[in-house]
Amino acid sequence: MVVRDRRRIDPESGEVRSVPEAAEEVPADEAGAVVDGEAPAAQPPIEAEILGEALLQAQLDERTADLQRLQAEYANYRKRVDRDREGVIANAKASVASELLGVLDDIERAAAHGDLTGAFKSVADKLIATVQRVGLEPFGHENEPFDPAVHEAVQHGTSSDVSGPTVTAVLRRGYRFGERTLRPALVAVTDHEAEEQKPVEAEWIEPSDGESDEQR
Repeated sequence: MVVRDRRRIDPESGEVRSVPEAAEEVPADEAGAVVDGEAPAAQPPIEAEILGEALLQAQLDERTADLQRLQAEYANYRKRVDRDREGVIANAKASVASELLGVLDDIERAAAHGDLTGAFKSVADKLIATVQRVGLEPFGHENEPFDPAVHEAVQHGTSSDVSGPTVTAVLRRGYRFGERTLRPALVAVTDHEAEEQKPVEAEWIEPSDGESDEQR
């Protein structure tokens, strides 16, 4: 290593030194000191570049995972909001339909007595078509199997003409909205009754004259 004294004042004599115009100076390399007038060859920071790329890739993967998670959460939120909105709308429709069941009963009774005619019949038909279009469905018909989940039996009888519990009369129509039963149907139920077997009468056979008392 070459060490040069560049002080302008001579420390021994105290006089000002003269600086030569062409001083042979070898600049030091940015990576280290000059050794024998030659700078060491610059080595590229390969390890630092690899480490930096790995760090950037890890950050990119983390940000991508965060974005995908946010997208999934937002999609689930949208589905939940849509489902809740549909539930609110269905509940509102079912509530309005429930308030109209009494009107529908009056219309059905008027039709059964022959009073549903003229303009009244036209309005009634439009009302029934409207409530059925929004999802209201009547049920409860004669000769259908009795189902305690949707039928409420108020009368009971037996007959050999049916093979099992059967609705033989509908006293009040039932209604459902979608999968929800708004009102069960009031019905009369007839159950199967087996026919009574008549007892077989023993037939008397008159003995012939040639038979003895022992043979009789």
